[in-house]
This record gives sequence, C-alpha cells and structure tokens, in this order.
Amino acid sequence: MKEPDFRGKARRAVAECRRIAKMSEEPRRTTRRFLTPPVREVHALLRDRMETLGMTVAIDAAGNLHGKSQPDSAEGNLVIGSHIDTVPDAGAFDGVLGVTLALELVELAQERKLKLPIEVIAFSEEEGVRFGVPFLGSRAVAGRFDAALLELRDQDGVTLGDAIRTFGLDPARIAEAEIGESVLGFLEIHIEQGPVLEAEGLSVAAVSSIAGQSRFTVKFMGHANHAGTTPMNLRHDALAGAAEWIGEVEEFAMRTDGLVATVGRADVEPNAGNVIPGVVTLGFEVRHAQDEKRKEAETAMLDRARAIAGRRNLRIDVQCQMDQPAVPMDERLTAYLMESMESLGSTSQVIASGAGHDAMVMASRVPAAMLFLRSPGGISHHPDENVRDEDVEIALRVGLRFVERLAAEFR
Repeated sequence: MKEPDFRGKARRAVAECRRIAKMSEEPRRTTRRFLTPPVREVHALLRDRMETLGMTVAIDAAGNLHGKSQPDSAEGNLVIGSHIDTVPDAGAFDGVLGVTLALELVELAQERKLKLPIEVIAFSEEEGVRFGVPFLGSRAVAGRFDAALLELRDQDGVTLGDAIRTFGLDPARIAEAEIGESVLGFLEIHIEQGPVLEAEGLSVAAVSSIAGQSRFTVKFMGHANHAGTTPMNLRHDALAGAAEWIGEVEEFAMRTDGLVATVGRADVEPNAGNVIPGVVTLGFEVRHAQDEKRKEAETAMLDRARAIAGRRNLRIDVQCQMDQPAVPMDERLTAYLMESMESLGSTSQVIASGAGHDAMVMASRVPAAMLFLRSPGGISHHPDENVRDEDVEIALRVGLRFVERLAAEFR
C-alpha cells in the first residue's frame, strides 16, 4: 500500500489553522468568542472540507459543528475533535489544530479503507471567555448542559440563550446535541500549551490525566471617593485590598507543590485616576492534579480574601463558576496511543495536563484519550503560539495507528 503523504497533510492542517486565525472579531489579532460572527466563517471553511470528504454535516443547538464520515454503526464509532473558540489575542493552534488534524485523519482512514465510522466535532466553546463558564460546547455533547446557563449574560448584557438564537439556533433543542450510546471513544489532539515536551526533546505524548480546576468571581466592595480629599486612613479602597490579596495568592501557590493559582481578570469601578476604587471584581482560578489539595488551597486563599476585606473595612462577595474535578484519561485508549507511538519508534511518554480540555468533559460520558504535541517555547494563549511541521506529522502518524487499532476491533 502506498505511503500516505503525511508531510503534505500536516502542512495543510497547519495552513488551515493559520487561515482560521484570520477569522476574528478584531483586526490584526485573533479573538473568536462563542457564536460571534467569525464563527460562521470557521463553520463555512470546515463544512466545505467535510463535504469534500463526503461527510454528513450538521450544527447542533449549542453551535457545535459535526461531520460524520459514515453512518453510525451498532458496533460504535470514534469521535475526534476539539474547540474553535479562542481567548482574546490568541494564537492559531489552540483547539483548532485538533479539528484540522481530525479531518486529516478522516481522509487517511478513507485512503486505508477503514470501516470504522468517525465523527469529527468542532466544539463551539471551551475557553469560557464570553459568558464566564467554559466547555459550553462539550457540555452539550456530553449531556451536561444545565438549562440555567442560558441566563448567563456577556459584557454587553446579551444572554447565552439570545446569543444562540441570534446565531439561528434553538436553545430549546440543546438536549438533542447529546452524544449517542454507541461511541467507542473520544480522541482529542492538542498542543501541550506548556514546556515539558520541548524540555524532554519529544514531539508527542499521551495525556494521563487532566488537573481539576475551580473558578470564582471575587468582588471587593469599598467606597468610591475623591482621591485628593480623602485621607489615607479614612479610605475604603477596594483595589488596594484586592491587590494585597492577589500578592498573597501568588505567594501561597508558589509554596504549594503542583498548585497553580491565577487572578487573570480585574474590573475596577469607577476606574478613574482621581477616584478611590469602590468596587473591584476579580476572576480567580485554582488548579491541581489532586482534588483534595485543590480544595484545601482554594479554601485557604478565599479565607485570606475575607480576612483582608474585614481588616480594611471592605465587603466581599465570592461566587463559584466552576468546580471541575481532576479527570483521568481512559487507560485502554491511552495504552493504544502509547502502543501507536512505540510502533513508530517514538518514546511512549505520558504527562498530566494542567490545562482544561474538552476531553475532561467528554470523559464523563465516553472513554476519552488525549495526544499532546510539542509547543515550541511552551507558549500558548498568545500570538506567538506555534507548532513544528515534523511534530504535526508525527501526531498524524500516531493518530492513524490509533484509528487502525480501533478499526481492527471494530471488524
């Protein structure tokens, strides 16, 4: 059998990511939030590719794009996918590369005449940027979408339900997005978004588990007043209290092995240079591979926030947006990935993921596995995010061996 053109397919997958990166809400930088207008452009590009491959294409009520290579079988089918939304000022490959590579794997399976049905899903939302809650797309597919989410509002006051309607979809039908019972497994190929593979000189690795994470909104409330006339000892400065706590969060996380804690968003009111800040709203998250340590850390850090607020005569409000336990990947499918790497003469490495991924949500519904590929410089969520063609090629080779392994069982 003729050797597939892995290099050409890898380069095409990378080129499509760069093309999709230009489909953005903002000029000269990549920002693509849940169901904003550029998502239609991405859908059109991916739909064209899917239809060229002879796939059946549909969009569910959560905005996920589905392409099926063959009709579902009673024996099961494989689902491969990732997300197409981005953080603000993003790179070209986070999430999107997992979709373009999935379509290359469909073409490879067709060339090999594999009878395993494959469904590719481009999840509509994973980052949680627009509505503050992540994994909206995979939640719907995994049957974990809470109808209360439809009342969430973005910064413009648009509800999640209205965003779906504006896109031409019916939020009342989100339950229909839930995946069927016959799925053999879910595979997500993703850039590592970290420095481990590069440090070890490896192109790819299987993911053993995905760290648990908690997300909160922490609001410090004081009293806005004139910056020139209010003495320092009579101020109720919400930003000063928030800043003190942010420093303590960093110090606490640095003292705790394996813990990462981040205050990544701050909204200051009234946000004027000559006014003492009256309200500061912070986005706070905590991650650890062990849920017990994560919970202990978040409790300790939030207690410190309350103590700081009390000492400074501030009020505080804490709201939890997400409490996602750590998720192990399926041992059997992970073993298949490792066997695939070994069969190609590659080192069969497994690493844990500190970042959250759609695979952690899908794992609640079906066996799930992840393949990481190297992030040069360990850079992600940044315009300098990049990949190497040779790593993408190896990921394709490993992915095809994985698909062949499942197809052999399918027969």
